Amino acid sequence: MTPPAAQPANAPQDDLQWIATFLDAQAADLGAARNTLLAYGRDLKDVASWLGHKNLGFGSATRDDIEAYLIACDAEGLARATRARRLSAIKQIYRFAFDEGWRSDNPAIQIKGPGRQKALPKTLEVIEVDRLLDAARQSGRNLSDRLRNTCMMELLYATGMRVSELVGLPVAAARGDPRMLLVLGKGGKERMVPLSPPARDALAAWLTTRDAAEEAAVAKGAAPSRFLFPSRGKSGHLTRHRFYLLIKEFAVAGGLQPEAVSPHTLRHAFATHLLTNGADLRAIQALLGHADIATTEIYTHVLDARLSELVLEHHPLARRNTGSDQPLQQDDDGPTE
Repeated sequence: MTPPAAQPANAPQDDLQWIATFLDAQAADLGAARNTLLAYGRDLKDVASWLGHKNLGFGSATRDDIEAYLIACDAEGLARATRARRLSAIKQIYRFAFDEGWRSDNPAIQIKGPGRQKALPKTLEVIEVDRLLDAARQSGRNLSDRLRNTCMMELLYATGMRVSELVGLPVAAARGDPRMLLVLGKGGKERMVPLSPPARDALAAWLTTRDAAEEAAVAKGAAPSRFLFPSRGKSGHLTRHRFYLLIKEFAVAGGLQPEAVSPHTLRHAFATHLLTNGADLRAIQALLGHADIATTEIYTHVLDARLSELVLEHHPLARRNTGSDQPLQQDDDGPTE
């Protein structure tokens, strides 16, 4: 068993202090998103709890201890993606601890994780997106709700934005009938995304209604909102959770399976439909705000799967040339009808 490294005097004595300091640095230095910080916090607290039951901590744990924790996660039945994410959090905090001089070694540096399964993203056909958009135009308690719903759905499909980017859009970005929107993405990185004519029309209609409601609210003493989709809640704008519920309602109204539709599904549809129609992969990467082209390349696999399905379904060589519509069946001796 590897002996524990001596803990330098400047290292925090409590695991929760390690986590808090690490998260503060991630937020301040790297501009990590709130959801990323929450995920890191949850995972690292689980690690700290497990180490605590072994009378260990981040300052004294060895490589063997960390590997034992990962084995325990596997025995608990945690998904491979969850285990990979937890190891990533462990690697991040130990890299930070080594850089800060809290540890003279990095016990996690050589640990290889289970990796992540590359599941193909769920997407939608163009006709299904049209049904969602139609449902949004007709869903809502009043005209204002319907215009807001239409605007959000048109923007989401036209730009491929993340839902957090959509709900947090400042109203200033939408002024002046823009052809492009400036979007603040992960890590505080900005990118420009073009707007389609339907999205611009929906945006203009919503702005008229939004501004009228805003003027009335300010006249009654309310503070003006800086968000395109304001809300009276703590965040000041429509939340990701609320929009998630709305898109499920649109799916039901449009005759789609709600479990097959989410805000991220529209982001996948945006990318897949662009690629299907000949868009360059690098352009799609820029529009989606992916830091690594490898993240965008998964959409080529979606396209490959769709093309394979089309060939098997429609190519004459995939069927017997007997006038039958039944595809070939296989038995031990070869193809039979």
